Amino acid sequence: MEEAKVVDTKPVLLDLEPGTYYWCACGHSAKHPFCDGAHKAHGLRPLKFEVPEAKKVALCACKRTAGAPFCDGAHKGL
Repeated sequence: MEEAKVVDTKPVLLDLEPGTYYWCACGHSAKHPFCDGAHKAHGLRPLKFEVPEAKKVALCACKRTAGAPFCDGAHKGL
């Protein structure tokens, strides 16, 4: 399995509505930060996560966070 591709060195800030989302863990999705199925060629699977109520989130784009799918500041070390 290959290592995830760094998409950006800052998080993706979004206002999400309640629902189920699939965060791209491989870094190859054309719909980043969400999965579009590109992982099938790279061996990394998306991460399913739930948003119980509308809120602003910071989703990881460097793919090095310890708290996936949310940014933990790991990009600062890249």
